[in-house]
Amino acid sequence: MPVPAPVPALPPAATIAPPMTVLTSATRWAPYVVRTGDTLWDIAQRTHTTVGALVAHNRLPNGGAHLVPGQVLQVPSSASTARPRGTAAPRPVPSRTYVVRRGDTLTAIAARFRVPVGSLARANRVSNPHVIRVGQRLAVPGAKPSTPVAKPAAVPDTFLGRTYPAAVAHSAAHNRAVLAKAPVPTRAQTRTLLIAAARAQGVDPRLVLAIAWQESGWNQRLVSPANAIGIMQVIPSSGQWASSMVGRKLNLLDPRDNVTAGVAIIRSLLRSADNTQQAIAGYYQGLAGVRQNGMYADTRQYVANVLAIRARMR
Repeated sequence: MPVPAPVPALPPAATIAPPMTVLTSATRWAPYVVRTGDTLWDIAQRTHTTVGALVAHNRLPNGGAHLVPGQVLQVPSSASTARPRGTAAPRPVPSRTYVVRRGDTLTAIAARFRVPVGSLARANRVSNPHVIRVGQRLAVPGAKPSTPVAKPAAVPDTFLGRTYPAAVAHSAAHNRAVLAKAPVPTRAQTRTLLIAAARAQGVDPRLVLAIAWQESGWNQRLVSPANAIGIMQVIPSSGQWASSMVGRKLNLLDPRDNVTAGVAIIRSLLRSADNTQQAIAGYYQGLAGVRQNGMYADTRQYVANVLAIRARMR
């Protein structure tokens, strides 16, 4: 999806944080190696410091939203990550197993079972939420053994450690509720829409099909925690940009308009980027971010996925 500016992760309101290490100029820092599933919030909690302090000391771009397993961070050396003596180990969270089907995304699975996407990713050591395989067995933490509710009323506001403002979460919940009741095209019909929009705007149809598949599995009902909507996972601000490019107001809840918006954005990126790979990266990370910081590890994986999917499209 066209990515909005990252919002630093905030603790849940009910969380009681451990005592914070008071940082001074004399504070000693020690290396910490990022593990699969780590978020900056998790690391800050374990090392008794704050996300802001870690971001500032390590000079992390984008608020530390993109951590890579194996990355080395500096953390306060006086902090202890061990559980205090006499504290009982947390009870394991009940889980059930879900087998990934064609068209599934981690966001959609998390919404279906009403669990945070970050929890689902960490439980399965998924470092890149865009890479899950058909047939892969996922442990769904906290899910009841009974059949899950297919149409939950809300969308989580946290995605892999990044928490979005309440207004964004409420808007996402509203849009998902609207789409849950609205008629949407089948995958065959969606494919036809994507090809028609690509040809109308002079964009390679296979590239459009691949990006749409990577983003949503061609699912118009998908709404992410960042309020990225529909087949092309377009956020409202990007939808306004696309509207200005096509010369009319686009309704992202309408499948045709959603596809038109996504294709318009792809066309603009292809015209502005140095090459196709950079344009694809721009759809995910933002072209300005790619040019300023280069492609993050998850962005490189995203580009590789899209190119691989495009090669299989006919």
